[in-house]
Parts: sequence; C-alpha cells; structure tokens
Amino acid sequence: MAVKDIVKEGAPLLIKPSVAVGKMPPSELKALIRDMKDTMLAREGVGIAAPQIGVNLRVIMFGFEENNRYPGEKPVPFTVLINPWFEALDETKEDGWEGCLSIPGVRGLVSRYKAIRYGGHDAEGRAVEAEASGFHARIVQHEYDHLEGVLFTMRVEDKANLRFENQEPQSNPTD
Repeated sequence: MAVKDIVKEGAPLLIKPSVAVGKMPPSELKALIRDMKDTMLAREGVGIAAPQIGVNLRVIMFGFEENNRYPGEKPVPFTVLINPWFEALDETKEDGWEGCLSIPGVRGLVSRYKAIRYGGHDAEGRAVEAEASGFHARIVQHEYDHLEGVLFTMRVEDKANLRFENQEPQSNPTD
C-alpha cells in the first residue's frame, strides 16, 4: 500500500494547470495509479487527481461501490482517465454540496452540469468514453477541475454557501 500525503489548499501546485501525460514508462504510470488509488481509498474519497498527491500530470480517477461518507449515493464505476476531457450534454446545471480531500472539513455549494460526456485513456492506453449524470457527473467535473488548477471553493458563487462540515447536514460532497 502506498498512501501519499494529500496536497492541501494553499500549495501552488493545486492552482497550476497540469501537464498532459506523454510518453511515460508503463511502470511509472502504474505506480502513480496505484498510489492514487491507495490514497483515495485510505481517505474514503470517491475521486482523486494526480496533483492532490503532488504529481502535476493530467490523471484522475473516481468510483466506488459503497462509501461510508456518501451512503445515499449510487455506485460509480471505478475509472482511471489519463488526459481526460468532458463536455456538457446540455446547459442544464444543478447545485450540490462538495468537499475535497485537499480542503478537509469544508463544504461549498457548487453549480455543475447535470449531464456530461467524458473520456480519455485508461492505464493500458485504451480510449475510454462514457456519459454520466448527477453525482457521477459532479465527481468527474470536480476532478477535472483539479487538472485545470481550479478548486471547488473557487466555484462557490455565494460565499455564504461555503462552510465547515459540521455547519451543514450530510449532503453531496465529492472526492
């Protein structure tokens, strides 16, 4: 098990756009993915981006069967995306409460596209493409933001909707 420290808000790496993954030794890529997965699972996250463990590459992962932090959410298939992309299926957005492993204990109300198409490549270089809605779509967008140097707190439109976890009933935080 290779659980890494989570890079916290305030670190310059978290607001710096990530670099596309190019030619990379398969052993290094597999080690990065293993470290990300071990760290995400150890912290009971539902998603994580490479910058959150100090690696400035465009790699995200997400997914869970069940998660104690999100008992009411439907499972999301475990997915690794290298050099991911996403597009909105329409302009419909919905508000939801989010949190982040890099900003422990804080939640904020964020508006995200309700339904998206996303894709990238998996660890073996195969193309991945899927559609998602609801919580699944929110997780993908949240993790993708990390690769753009955007934290969820930057997307909270009304700062009155930014608070500590104990000030808000259990809701829909991400990662």
